[in-house]
Amino acid sequence: MSVAKSVNGYLINKAKDGQWWVDSASGERIAGPFPTEALAIEVASVLELEHPTVQRRGKDKA
Repeated sequence: MSVAKSVNGYLINKAKDGQWWVDSASGERIAGPFPTEALAIEVASVLELEHPTVQRRGKDKA
């Protein structure tokens, strides 16, 4: 199996059936299947990562 490509924080993986998937860094399938790697890369490039809000510590607190 080939090494997954990272695009915009997502991993592009090829499944055993030849289809391409966009996965999260933890391995969760986000989008797919896609017939080509290029199409999976294009989708991953427009997805936005959802990060939890960061709580500030110390005297910088807002």
